[in-house]
Order: sequence, then C-alpha cells, then structure tokens
Amino acid sequence: MARKIYLASASPRRRELVEQLGYQFEQFSVDADESLLDSESPREYVERLARLKAESGVALGYTSYPVLGSDTSVVVDGQILGKPESYEDFQRMMTLLSGRTHEVLTGIAFATKHSTISDVVVTQVTFKALTEAEVESYWQTGEPADKAGGYGIQGFGGRFVTNLEGSYFAVMGLPLYETDRLLTRFLAEAK
Repeated sequence: MARKIYLASASPRRRELVEQLGYQFEQFSVDADESLLDSESPREYVERLARLKAESGVALGYTSYPVLGSDTSVVVDGQILGKPESYEDFQRMMTLLSGRTHEVLTGIAFATKHSTISDVVVTQVTFKALTEAEVESYWQTGEPADKAGGYGIQGFGGRFVTNLEGSYFAVMGLPLYETDRLLTRFLAEAK
C-alpha cells in the first residue's frame, strides 16, 4: 500500500523527489517566517523551519495524513548563504565556495495534530576553484537566482562539485533515504 502524505512546499524539486519515493501526496505551500533567530545555529535553524512548515500545514487543516516540511541551507564558515539578492551577492557567495568544502544542511519533519518528528541531514560538498568567467557564465543561465547558496547541484552548478560526502538528494532539497526512514519511524511511533 502506498504511503500518503502532504508536502508543505511549493518547490518543484521537492515534488520530484517525493515522487521518487513513490508516495501518494498532495502539495501545497505555506508562508513561514524564515528569519534567523538570535544565537540560532544553522542546524537549529533548518530543523526549526522544517518543523514550522510541517506544523503550519497541520494548522491549515491538512490533517488526514502526515505533513512533510523541509528546509535546506548552504553553510560556509558558520554563515548561512541564502538565495542571492543580486549579481554582486552571487559573486560573494561563489568566492566563499570556490575551492573549498561547505556544508549543506537539510531539515526534514513530519507533523500531525498529535506530534512532530524531525531530523537534520548534513552533507559536505567541495567546489573546484572557480574562475570569474565561470561565475559570470553560470549567473547568465538564470539558475542561481532562486537557489540557496546560489547553486543547484542537479543543474549547471553540478559541474563545480568535485566531491560530495553525504546525501546528493539532500543537497537538491530532500534526502530520500532519511525522509523514508523518518516517515517509517513516525508511523511506527503513532501506532
């Protein structure tokens, strides 16, 4: 029997990843304040947002099945890199990532009216040293504009990745193995 969930995300990438899990699901978006709280670590931040999104779905009345919330952040030197606000911001991000290893943190959560369960998946991603021409050319593709950290591993940005330790799918926005494992645990604990 197929698992049924709600996906609290407008992301087409997360939709594709949930489809890969074979779940039956309904997708919707939630409004969540994504501001970083004072003294909140990047790990606490992505886990809180994943829980907030899942619980917001429940609050909106999505209660027949567990609600999946997720959030992904690119972190370098303890700093969260959001979506680039301009070409200059994108250049700054690429300079920080160039020739180095950074972390991609993905929080996942399932919620119902009765409980919430969550986890954080950490993936280490190493970039090659980038030239100014490569950075400029990548920006021109339009891909970086709506991506955390200014790149999409599943798109043109994947050509910059020299090494990955952890979950490729978490870097895309939803770790498949860990999400399936968390839902199995959530359903077992709900019985």
